[in-house]
Amino acid sequence: MLKLLAGLLAAGKLGPLAVTGGSMLVSIFAYGIFFGWPYAVGFVLLILVHELGHYVAARQRGLNVGAPTFIPFFGAWIDLKEQPRDAETEAYVGFAGPFVGTLAAMACYFAARHFDSRLLLALSYAGLFINLFNLIPLSPFDGGRITAVLSPRLWLLGVPILIGLFLYRPSPMLILLAFFAAPQVLKAWRYDPKAPENAAYYRANGETRLTYGVYYLGLAAFLAIMTSEVHQMLSHIRALN
Repeated sequence: MLKLLAGLLAAGKLGPLAVTGGSMLVSIFAYGIFFGWPYAVGFVLLILVHELGHYVAARQRGLNVGAPTFIPFFGAWIDLKEQPRDAETEAYVGFAGPFVGTLAAMACYFAARHFDSRLLLALSYAGLFINLFNLIPLSPFDGGRITAVLSPRLWLLGVPILIGLFLYRPSPMLILLAFFAAPQVLKAWRYDPKAPENAAYYRANGETRLTYGVYYLGLAAFLAIMTSEVHQMLSHIRALN
């Protein structure tokens, strides 16, 4: 693992694509140890598709953005070298990742049904769950970036969700994510819509807010239903074996 990390650091001198490729290999190696190489490759590719959704959306809005970087057991991110100029742009970029990621997960689902593949079904579940998890309405999750166009105060709804997830399944990753989310919770608590900087950044008409609200709730509902359905299918398969 140390040799792989050293190679990744060296790849940084070769350019963004080398960093993306190198960090993907490190992630595949790490996941492969615990879950097997076929699953590791598919899982990392699903994350890549999610991040490419953000990347393409950011480029469409004229933002300067770097290629995805992966960290095992944490995920990946794109380097926004230029921050969105308004909440609608932030919501657009934030929504693109889960949307495209959901399409990839559903492609695995239909392929799993067609080829009767447990591996593809497991990958479908992983992709659906990751994208659903990312819709938690709290920044820095994608859900927080989407709901910001409605109101940053909605981030406060993400707090009990994150706490509930930790109580249900404690994880160091959730603690780390809570650490990154803490400043955003404070920001939401102190949010003043009349402040000039907030009025400028979060300005959006009713149609825009309604559109993103419908998109967000629709995608979240779809992912919740499909995640539950695929989980039941996997549980049934395990019970038969």
